[in-house]
Amino acid sequence: MSYISVSSTVNKFLRWRYLSLPQGDICQITYVWIRDKSNEVCSKTRTVDSEPKGIADIPEWEFAYRTERSVAEMLLVPVCMFRDPFSLDPNKLVLCEVLEHTREPEGSYYCGVGADRAFGRDIVECHFKACLYAGIKISGTNAETMPSQWEFQVGPCEGIEMGDQLWMSRFLLHRVCEDFGVLATLDPKQMEGDWNGAGCHINVSTVHTRGEGGIEHIEQAIEKLRKCHAEHIRVYDPHGGEDNRRRLTGLQATSSIHDFSAGVADRGASVRIPRLVAQDKCGYFEDRRPAANCDPYVVICAISRTCMLENNVNGLK
Repeated sequence: MSYISVSSTVNKFLRWRYLSLPQGDICQITYVWIRDKSNEVCSKTRTVDSEPKGIADIPEWEFAYRTERSVAEMLLVPVCMFRDPFSLDPNKLVLCEVLEHTREPEGSYYCGVGADRAFGRDIVECHFKACLYAGIKISGTNAETMPSQWEFQVGPCEGIEMGDQLWMSRFLLHRVCEDFGVLATLDPKQMEGDWNGAGCHINVSTVHTRGEGGIEHIEQAIEKLRKCHAEHIRVYDPHGGEDNRRRLTGLQATSSIHDFSAGVADRGASVRIPRLVAQDKCGYFEDRRPAANCDPYVVICAISRTCMLENNVNGLK
């Protein structure tokens, strides 16, 4: 009880100003689960298009966990729903069961809850509401593996809209941080050593990949990306690959910058096929190579040229 969190010094009036912004019909769902063995409580938040009427309306959600040798996926299965006393109606808290519950999630900070491991939640929640109010298609957020490191997701978006949405969400992040007197960084490797870096993972799908038998189109796209690995690395950060050289080491849930790899539920691969996508044989794939500070317009252009236009990225700068 003697621990005093840095978050306690944050201006709570500013927090309330953001949290009181209207959000329309969109609903924030905070998934809550218990980390095995340690009994620590974890959470991460996503958006849905409307207020759920019951637990059957809450989708399952994948998340990462770390074993001694690898990082893979577990599944959050909603079991009961509550009103959210923090962000208020229509938002919900959902208690979840964890499939393969004998394994532990990644690190003590990942999706962490508590003043001793979640630093900056006020800013994250205010940014979330600012994005909803502005019309940004923000789809989720969670604490990451390093103290004060947070992730937010934007999408789904179509084409160049992804770049528009991500750049504006970054602007809002810096403006919210300005109000609170703190700085946000998108550096892909904020801390040297055995700490995770920061990526801008891109989920990619088309009408063909989402349709029946779409896994074949996913595999074809991955093979095209394999052939253009070096060209993509050069445009996946703003410094010709030098930023990613610090991040893509083959450790801490990253692939090696020197080699292309792909796999099902493999968060150490260049491109990951989610386990549920492999089971359904359709859906999307995730390119995990872009750095957190990438230019999304350039990344989208590279992926589109390689996977959809059958054109290489040699002309990109």
